[in-house]
Amino acid sequence: MDLALLRTFVAVHRAGSFTRAAALLGLSQPAVTSQIRTLERQLGRPLFHRRARGVTPTAVGDELAHKAAPHLDALLRIAETEREASGTSRTLHLAGPPEFLCLRVLPALAPLVGQGQNLRTALAPDARESLDGLAAGQHDLVVTTSRPRGALFTTSPLCDEELVLVAAPYWAALTDPAELRAKGPEALDGIPVVEIHESLPLVTRYWAAVFDSVPDCAATVVVPDLRAVRECVRAGAGLAVLPRYLCRDALDRGEVVALLEPALPPLRTWFLAVRTGSLALAHLARAHDRLLRAAALW
Repeated sequence: MDLALLRTFVAVHRAGSFTRAAALLGLSQPAVTSQIRTLERQLGRPLFHRRARGVTPTAVGDELAHKAAPHLDALLRIAETEREASGTSRTLHLAGPPEFLCLRVLPALAPLVGQGQNLRTALAPDARESLDGLAAGQHDLVVTTSRPRGALFTTSPLCDEELVLVAAPYWAALTDPAELRAKGPEALDGIPVVEIHESLPLVTRYWAAVFDSVPDCAATVVVPDLRAVRECVRAGAGLAVLPRYLCRDALDRGEVVALLEPALPPLRTWFLAVRTGSLALAHLARAHDRLLRAAALW
């Protein structure tokens, strides 16, 4: 059986789409369709159900993917070992929210640069945009708080971060923690809200976990970088929900104040996402492993 046909088949199985698989393989969509039809004729069985949006595998398709994919990944791993031995460098393309990439991911990967690794980053606050780019082959690795689903992605938990409700001392002095515990968000009426998006993603997560409610306020300041949110809060623009690691120094210096310290603080989980099978690439596997080990100390 032609390995090129199997490679295309596994790409379609993982991508769930002829078009997406074609982009990942560097082929035209008609070429991918033709190769799948050729393989189906050789096997005498349909491998995919054609849907309005993409394809889903038949039972035969699932069985073939289960058998073939590990061997194709092993062959890719062998080819990558030979490539590394020849001294050919690869560039790692990663994407994620700007503050997490800048303060967590890039410092952890920096030692790899001294070992010949090239890095390119896409600062993308929107998780869907990052994952679409990963699916399309624009990125190799994405850090995200939205766990992707589907066979196209392989996802590993990276770390949990604690969320803190903070404000500048001026606003904190106007807020009674006991009243906040008793009344909930009502006690914060009149304090402006600073967020990374109009949908209030961090405020909504905090309100749900701590107050068992949804926010009925709108953001006064919206800026798509949590470092900028922190600086706005520090300057007195209002309250915000921030990861503790990002505001720890400001809390220690008294520049911002935690308005509440719940017994069970809300957490946000970060994930590492790659395209399934791509960890056979040595440079990607090395970065992936380094991030997992670094995150144990975060």
